[in-house]
Amino acid sequence: MFSFLESLIEKRQQEIADIEEMVERYERRIRKEEQAYRTMSPIRRMLAGKKPDHHVAVEYIHYVKKPMEKARLLREEIRRYREMLEGKMPIEISDL
Repeated sequence: MFSFLESLIEKRQQEIADIEEMVERYERRIRKEEQAYRTMSPIRRMLAGKKPDHHVAVEYIHYVKKPMEKARLLREEIRRYREMLEGKMPIEISDL
């Protein structure tokens, strides 16, 4: 049972790392787009336009807020599994 919990913890930690990497890639892409927009000439800026604020907000929710919420839940799950390993919480099959 302990090796199963340890493998679950490791799997969840990998999921968290993947989520954080995805968020970092998104933020890097947004920074590059913003920098490219700022370096454009005024005429090119006028022609290119910017995304409306509500589009930016929806993207942020989709690419940052929801994934980070999932990472928080995974961290909570890892905490519960560690408590089970340490014997502070009884192991219940329904929790796994």
